[in-house]
Amino acid sequence: MKRRLAVLLATMLALLAGGAKAQLRTQVTLPLEAEIRRDLAKAPCDNKERLGAVKSLFSQLGATDADVSVASFKHTENLVATVKGSGDGFIVVGAHYDKASHGCGAVDNWTGIVILAHLYRTIRVTAPSKTIIFVAFGKEEAGLVGSQAMVDAITKKDRESYCSMVNLDSFGFARPQVLENVSTPKLTAFVAEVARENQVPYASARVDAGADSTSFRDKGIPAVTLHGLSNTGLSLIHTSKDQVDQISAESVHIGYRFALMLIARLDQCDCKAFR
Repeated sequence: MKRRLAVLLATMLALLAGGAKAQLRTQVTLPLEAEIRRDLAKAPCDNKERLGAVKSLFSQLGATDADVSVASFKHTENLVATVKGSGDGFIVVGAHYDKASHGCGAVDNWTGIVILAHLYRTIRVTAPSKTIIFVAFGKEEAGLVGSQAMVDAITKKDRESYCSMVNLDSFGFARPQVLENVSTPKLTAFVAEVARENQVPYASARVDAGADSTSFRDKGIPAVTLHGLSNTGLSLIHTSKDQVDQISAESVHIGYRFALMLIARLDQCDCKAFR
């Protein structure tokens, strides 16, 4: 029998804080830092290989062909994996898989994809209250194409059922942070609250950059972008220096853990809490 998401994750996070590889009912494993490092090294440097690499990563982490689908739109494709909830409402957890023309896109945004896939592996065997939709967006670098296509396909009436969206974009250099200018204020404040409660070092700042949370925010869906960039990381993205060897797996691992805490808390919230 599946355990409630919040209860299961609280136990697992406590085990992880103790430095152990956490396993419950032999079905769920929180990744060790070494596993995050292993999957970061799989970042393809060719955009044509990125979607296939995302599919492969999800498969290696336990997703079956039936669990994962590809939503095709006019200009791009999104990979989607859904964990059905016991009640009403949806939480979208996303990260873009495409890369800029320079570099290998390891920081921006294979780090986000690795976190996304491991979050799916952890949550897929729990019993969330809300349905959690994990999405790897295509063509973010071309103008948020994948996230915009997903949001445009949601009817105005159905948008009320989308309780929140958490976007994961570029980790590996610093503590978890919120990209304020592409996030909604109430959800940004809630992220800070979750960080304080769990004694996680946290920051919030404005950066002159776009992100897939914008597509949801602009349609009235509460949305937030998490990242783990320092000034050093910011100077690397969209350049030839965006390579795997620049990334701190520890920073990515912390980003995964914080995103897990946040999703578990969001699953307990009223769907209208952040509107």
